[in-house]
Amino acid sequence: MTPSNDEHFDNQGIVAKVSEATEVVAEASDLVASVVTTAASDIGSYIRSQREAAQVSMRQLASRAGVSNPYLSQIERGLRNPSAEVLTQIAKGLRVSSEALYVRAGFLEERPHGPVRDALLGDTEITERQKHVLIEIYDSFRRENEQAQKAGEREADEHEAEKAVPEPDLPTDTEPPIQESSHD
Repeated sequence: MTPSNDEHFDNQGIVAKVSEATEVVAEASDLVASVVTTAASDIGSYIRSQREAAQVSMRQLASRAGVSNPYLSQIERGLRNPSAEVLTQIAKGLRVSSEALYVRAGFLEERPHGPVRDALLGDTEITERQKHVLIEIYDSFRRENEQAQKAGEREADEHEAEKAVPEPDLPTDTEPPIQESSHD
């Protein structure tokens, strides 16, 4: 049995759709590869800049972080994307915040920084865990104060709304009106 013209046309349409979908998947795959390469390159260049600023050789950092010198070199050149554990070790070796490396690598979303947070993250005298705990406490105080401020603003708005309602007109006389009696 030979396929009819309609079946042949349907098969061509399916082949065209599959071909189109394959192209879309290939483009998406290229995009993902590009993003991963960019992230690896970004974290690698950031680690290199931090290492150079700290005046630490690659061998010294590799030793401090407990990774091999070739592996660290590949990370810095953007050829390898380090795990969170390796980033933590590198952060300790550089005496920088693990959080900063996690954000650069895309493991964490960047949070707004302020002078207190920056000072805590930059402190080399306390552990990463201590930094994390202090930042959590600090953030909880800020949230608490923000909620109190919003509650105060709501109260002020309600008070203003009450003042805006006009007072009903009341008689100015405080004595009841005198009624004339009907008995003489």
